[in-house]
Amino acid sequence: MAIPYYRRFIGSEKSAMETAIVVPSSTPSGLLAPPLSSGILTQDELKKIAAYKAVEYVESGMVLGLGTGSTAKHAVDRIGELLRLGKLKNIIGIPTSKKTHEQAVSLGIPLSDLDSHPVLDLAIDGADEVDPHLNLVKGRGGSLLREKMVEGACKKFVVIVDESKLVKYLGGSGLAMPVEIVPFCWNFTAARLQKLFEGSGCVAKLRTSGESGEPFVTDNGNYIVDLYFKEDIGDLNIASDEILRLAGVVEHGMFLGMATTLIVAGELGITIKNK
Repeated sequence: MAIPYYRRFIGSEKSAMETAIVVPSSTPSGLLAPPLSSGILTQDELKKIAAYKAVEYVESGMVLGLGTGSTAKHAVDRIGELLRLGKLKNIIGIPTSKKTHEQAVSLGIPLSDLDSHPVLDLAIDGADEVDPHLNLVKGRGGSLLREKMVEGACKKFVVIVDESKLVKYLGGSGLAMPVEIVPFCWNFTAARLQKLFEGSGCVAKLRTSGESGEPFVTDNGNYIVDLYFKEDIGDLNIASDEILRLAGVVEHGMFLGMATTLIVAGELGITIKNK
């Protein structure tokens, strides 16, 4: 389903969003409708539009997985706003990072954890890559383990991206596919990961923080090795199993078969794809 937009899309009230989003009944599912405004939206505005659309899936009484990253931040802000306005009630959030936890607390969103709520109604989060089968690469922000734990426990997982994140195959952007590893002998683990995918021209690099060059440390006290591929890595389920069999690996950033709905924000509007 395609949804054209107006530049006045971004508003503080839900009613403004509802009048701005127009779904033409004659538009075939999956096709982009022509733009209704000549205004050019920034990438962050597109992210905000997609995030607000995703929050329309939220209902009072839900237990929600709260994603991490620039797009998910807009969704969390919107949930907090609707709670404050009384348009949502009895929401419980499960954050996927310390950063999102802090954001949710500042907005007054009640929080819990997977121990208390092992099954969630819905999660909303962004992605770094999405292939045609709705498989994802996530974790370039460093929160992949908690994201996978929370979003793997959801009945519905709504993913929000801009169209630049769409790829023919995972790794196709040439950017990082993250793997969270334990700090112990990290170089040994990185070398094994690189060798595992040498046929795809893999280069493994330890993620570092800022100019100091110190290893980036996740919320869980682990390191991240970023894998860069020159070619398709083939069967994703086999690749996943091979990575997870390596001692020292905690989790990888391929989210396979988890997304149930994809919302893509682009120059012509929003496209929604359901699995």
